[in-house]
Amino acid sequence: MAELVRSLDLDVQSRNDTLSIKPTCIDRRLAVDHILASEIRTSLHLVGGLLPRLKKVAVPLPGGCRIGPRPLDAYILGLRGLGAEIEIKDGHIIAASDELHGSHITLGFPSVSATENTMMLASLAKGTTIIENSAREPEIVDLAAFLNSMGAHVRGAGTNILEIKGVKELAGTEYAIIPDRIETGTYMVAAAITRGDVLLKKTDLKLLENVVSKLRHAGVQIEEVDEGVRITSSGRFSPAEIVTEVYPGFPTDMQPIITPLLSIAPGRSIIKEALFPSRFSHVSGLKKMGAEIQIKGDTLLITGADRLKGAQVDALDIRSGCALVLAGLVAEGHTIVRGAHQFFRGYDRPLEKLKNLGAEAYLVSS
Repeated sequence: MAELVRSLDLDVQSRNDTLSIKPTCIDRRLAVDHILASEIRTSLHLVGGLLPRLKKVAVPLPGGCRIGPRPLDAYILGLRGLGAEIEIKDGHIIAASDELHGSHITLGFPSVSATENTMMLASLAKGTTIIENSAREPEIVDLAAFLNSMGAHVRGAGTNILEIKGVKELAGTEYAIIPDRIETGTYMVAAAITRGDVLLKKTDLKLLENVVSKLRHAGVQIEEVDEGVRITSSGRFSPAEIVTEVYPGFPTDMQPIITPLLSIAPGRSIIKEALFPSRFSHVSGLKKMGAEIQIKGDTLLITGADRLKGAQVDALDIRSGCALVLAGLVAEGHTIVRGAHQFFRGYDRPLEKLKNLGAEAYLVSS
């Protein structure tokens, strides 16, 4: 995302774990890089960031993980509700508005990206905006706090009704974002599946209570300590039943990640994918490694195997790549994950962290 913003000739500096963003004079004729935009879903947020300044923005239709249908209906509903004219033409979403105005918007689905984009636009719209059936994820609460630190007036974050009173402009700010809860969940599973004893620093169990509950039910020891969160595992797991849901339910991003662990839990586990019913691209690779998994519509039926074995498998998206890496950590022999760039798209220095924990993991050329 930073690279995409830099391609617009805006000043984004990265140092250690800090981004410094300095808006400059933005050219109304700017062209958004097609290749960069096609690699991530959040390229759509350029509309929320640029439309109040430029009055007209054309952004290529986004890319990101192919995990099933990801319609833009809720996103477009928010834009039109605030007075923007929307056109999808030649592979672009084109938004135009001389003046955004507050409105009462009810989302048909509590989409995170639609809620985020509408929040940003409404913060600079004239009047008050009410968003009903808004997403409730911790990232929504964090964005609201960030906007408020810049002078916005956003209330109700964390509930399903947001109230945003528009302001004329936003000011610069300094802000520390929340930990990545899916990264936290990933290293929890990594520690558990390898019978590890791992301390996770600078994270918060409150961000993923449903995941913690399911892991504890499966036999993983999770303890809050002064330094962070400690994960220990005996390797004796119990089967589980999981249904993915919008927050605060079990997150769909954790569904592929917990599957390798349940693949070696004796007994029958059931995972129902209620948000993206075809999000099972990790299953073929896991079956190749010896997992006993059946796909029945939107449900996985998992019979715990005695062990997994190394194989050559393909990562097709971020979380499926992660699932295969986790399976490789516990499988007998060598596992080769092709398309490993998918894994690196979603995690900060993952090989470095895994190797520091004792994993034998290396990046090799094809």
